[in-house]
Amino acid sequence: MKPTDDDAGPETGGVATARPEDENLPVTSTFAYGFQHVLSMYGGIIAVPLIVGQAAGLSAGDIGILIAAALFVGGLATLLQTLGVPLLGCRLPLVQGVSFSGVATMVAIVSDGGGLSAVYGAIIVAAAVGLLIAPVFAKIVRFFPPVVTGSVITTIGLSLMPVAANWAMGGNKTAPDYGSVSNLTLAAVTLALVLVLSKVGVAAISRLSILLAIVLGTLVAVAVGKTDFSKVDDGAIVAFPTPFHLGAPTFDVAAIVGMLIVMLVILTETMADILAVGEIIGTKTDSRRIAAGLRADMASSLVAPVFGSFPQSAFAQNVGLVAVTRVKSRYVVAAGGLILVLLGLLPVLGRVVAAVPTAVLGGAGIVLFGTVAASGIRTLAKVEYRDNMNLIIVATSIGFGMIPIAAPAFYEHTPSWFGTIFHSGISSAAVMAIALNLLFNHLRPGSSRAEQPATAVTGRVVSPRDLECLVEGDRYEGGRLIDRDGIEVARAPEGLSGH
Repeated sequence: MKPTDDDAGPETGGVATARPEDENLPVTSTFAYGFQHVLSMYGGIIAVPLIVGQAAGLSAGDIGILIAAALFVGGLATLLQTLGVPLLGCRLPLVQGVSFSGVATMVAIVSDGGGLSAVYGAIIVAAAVGLLIAPVFAKIVRFFPPVVTGSVITTIGLSLMPVAANWAMGGNKTAPDYGSVSNLTLAAVTLALVLVLSKVGVAAISRLSILLAIVLGTLVAVAVGKTDFSKVDDGAIVAFPTPFHLGAPTFDVAAIVGMLIVMLVILTETMADILAVGEIIGTKTDSRRIAAGLRADMASSLVAPVFGSFPQSAFAQNVGLVAVTRVKSRYVVAAGGLILVLLGLLPVLGRVVAAVPTAVLGGAGIVLFGTVAASGIRTLAKVEYRDNMNLIIVATSIGFGMIPIAAPAFYEHTPSWFGTIFHSGISSAAVMAIALNLLFNHLRPGSSRAEQPATAVTGRVVSPRDLECLVEGDRYEGGRLIDRDGIEVARAPEGLSGH
């Protein structure tokens, strides 16, 4: 059987050359970079079980079980996504965790009396439906040119900035020191450490700048009394998530309908993250690979309620970490997934990480999330804006995506299904960018220069024989032809054709 791009790699000896995401690093570096991924998303992955658990009126012990389950399932989902099995997993450096998209719906379900059992039942049914329709979602990848992906990636970064700001202020709006000068100073110190360490000429230090800055920032917090490790010894050291510990699932029609909408949003966001990380590391993301990633997302969400967790999706902040560190290996993220599994099985380790001040994470988050936005802007630089509507598509999509960020209550009085879809800036921008690209660049002939024949636009032609020499990912830069692995293609002598 002939190897394909998706199967070939450094270990297979296939036709395709090694992909950037298949790079193998030393074990120590792999786990150090993986731990950096865990730190960058730890606050986000424990936030959802905290919010839902409090809304459900759970005890502190049961909320702790929800958090452990979130870490455990997130780690398993990350391993599935990065390492992959047949038909499941995009095999890209993507961290999986509990999705924020379902928070409002889950809180509404538990508040209306359905309880966590109804939430779990709705997730199981909705994830099963999502698993079936994932390949259909993947087929629309051709409608994601740079004008769409750039708009969505930029919005991902911008929409995460309020998270970084909240972390920098302390994370807990009810705390007396929320937004205090001490918290802001701690965040600023961490940000300064990231910048200084990134500037160091040693590559290893630059790549670990986020992790080192968080460690050093935590030490500063200890010195000034802004963190407390005294509670690390409280509670069990080892605990395995018990299936259906908080009750067997129940199936409520209204809850299922609401969760189906959430799954559509999660599919949209995860596809955007797959495209974003593929763009950042410079690898191919075709419809088959996207379908495998979406199926892994839905399969993880389907299993999550068994262990007491919630829908899974790719974490956008970790896409930013890939861009900052330029560490493209999926095995690094898989190491992070293994660490998450251990944190879920060893609550004592989770309590150690939980002791890292939120303000420290906020300082690092400013760089992480800003880098995602910068990556989107870089993608938008590839877009042709002359004689078409692409500028309007970009402006409207990003503006639409910023509405729920600038005014969180904007959709408060709209139908619940509408608010569920558009309360996320990422899904708002994705829906608008796709719709406008279809309207202006596909459904209305003559409205965009992109739709006209190439010869009508440029007056240039390329022979079939020349095209046969090119492969997906080749590019022309500075008068040189660069292949998809960044290697310059040699020129043939005058009078000869290249092969």
